[in-house]
Amino acid sequence: MSAAAGSAGAVDAGREALATPPARPVIAVLALGSNLGASADTLSQAIAELGAADGVEVVAESPRVVTAPVGGPEGQPDYLNQIIEVHTTLAPLQLLALAHRVEQAHHRERIVRWGPRTLDIDIITFGTLTSEDEELTLPHPRAAERGFVLVPWSWMDPGAFVGGKSVFELAELAEDASGVRAYQPPVEAGDAADGADGA
Repeated sequence: MSAAAGSAGAVDAGREALATPPARPVIAVLALGSNLGASADTLSQAIAELGAADGVEVVAESPRVVTAPVGGPEGQPDYLNQIIEVHTTLAPLQLLALAHRVEQAHHRERIVRWGPRTLDIDIITFGTLTSEDEELTLPHPRAAERGFVLVPWSWMDPGAFVGGKSVFELAELAEDASGVRAYQPPVEAGDAADGADGA
């Protein structure tokens, strides 16, 4: 067998793994972000839509965080980010396709790399699967560097690992970690009035 043929075979084997549903439910970690529109409502709706799909059960949700944009055009609004953990019997590429459908349902437009968006959903890990496939790299190639992923993930699951390294420890080292802050939902006018009455 030539070197070229052997290389092609390895690529095909990896692609087959991405297209094959697991024999039993797998734990996958997904990152969601939004900085256009009603971002809090968008994340809530997106998580509900993911969990309503056949073969997907949302089993954990991180607290939400507000973060400054990393990369992309200047002048973007801050992002609202959240991490979720799902149990899934979908193949990795099926889960990716579902994520894209949910993004499109919320009018995601892929115009500028790292540009502002109504919704972004990334698969961070899929069980212990590793992949160098152009369509779906696992674990996500930048997950171990991004505070907006690592910080809420560490809050959700302090014992998590990515790429063999502690998510909690990576979160402390991430360059953008200092700019990650807990999301505070806006106070409704009625709630403010109730608080004043109770004082």
